[in-house]
Amino acid sequence: MKLTARQQQVMDAIKSSIEATGMPPTRADIARELGFKSANAAEEHLKALAKKGVIELVAGASRGIRLTEQLGLPIIGRVAAGAPLLAQEHIEDYCDLSASFFAPPAHYLLQVCGDSMINVGIFDGDLLAVHSTTDVKEGQIAVVRIEDEVTVKRWKRVSATRVDLVAENDNYAPIEVDLREQDVFVEGISVGVIRR
Repeated sequence: MKLTARQQQVMDAIKSSIEATGMPPTRADIARELGFKSANAAEEHLKALAKKGVIELVAGASRGIRLTEQLGLPIIGRVAAGAPLLAQEHIEDYCDLSASFFAPPAHYLLQVCGDSMINVGIFDGDLLAVHSTTDVKEGQIAVVRIEDEVTVKRWKRVSATRVDLVAENDNYAPIEVDLREQDVFVEGISVGVIRR
């Protein structure tokens, strides 16, 4: 599909951001880089690109842009402390599998390390299909960053100021997080598992 010159500039900005940081840009980033007056102008170009099928837009995420021409789903290995999950150095390979194989669509596959989720069939070495979102519901299995560590656990809100991250293995106690004292960031939710 033929892109206008401006649409190509937006595509180039998206690719540059992904290559540099491992994440797509925000609408504000695109507007700033290309000299648009507002993020709304960037949004209009993104909608046009989505209509042409060269990107997918993920609702509710400021960086919810996915290139459809990617080499399948990125497989994320060990994550360095503090680094973005989709940073290029974390991508070990690509899996030739459509994001739409999962519902909601997966944005990446995370290699599971450890046995904390074996009671729900998630084993060491499995690939966890992850839908990028910060919106996690009670009881969902989430990919969560606490301080500089990334973990996969079941989300349980105990109170307005406390969340428990519950392992699915009787040998592990829940991780109790006091939201007033610790930074917690939801990277996404589990939408499936691939056994290797």
